[in-house]
Amino acid sequence: MKSITVRDLQKRIRETITAAQKHRVVVTRHGKPVALVTGLEGYDWEDLWWATNASFWGMIEESRRQKTIPLEEACRRVKIPLPKKTRYPSARACRIARRRRT
Repeated sequence: MKSITVRDLQKRIRETITAAQKHRVVVTRHGKPVALVTGLEGYDWEDLWWATNASFWGMIEESRRQKTIPLEEACRRVKIPLPKKTRYPSARACRIARRRRT
């Protein structure tokens, strides 16, 4: 992680923004961190809005605290058939098979 003083940031803002696209840049004042510059190239406005929206993350945290139900139960409740099994094995099955081969 790079760092830059407030004074140097005022002189080299363009270079700092370019550097922040690759790694975070800490801005310091009197040797103490006061800000963090993070690059956002590749993000769109909607992604940024959701990523920084406190009420959205509160809703996510609340849903993670709730009890979950198995897929079979969810399908039964909404009266849809279970999805067909894929022909691809699970990650666990792959690890077990790998152990057996060695």
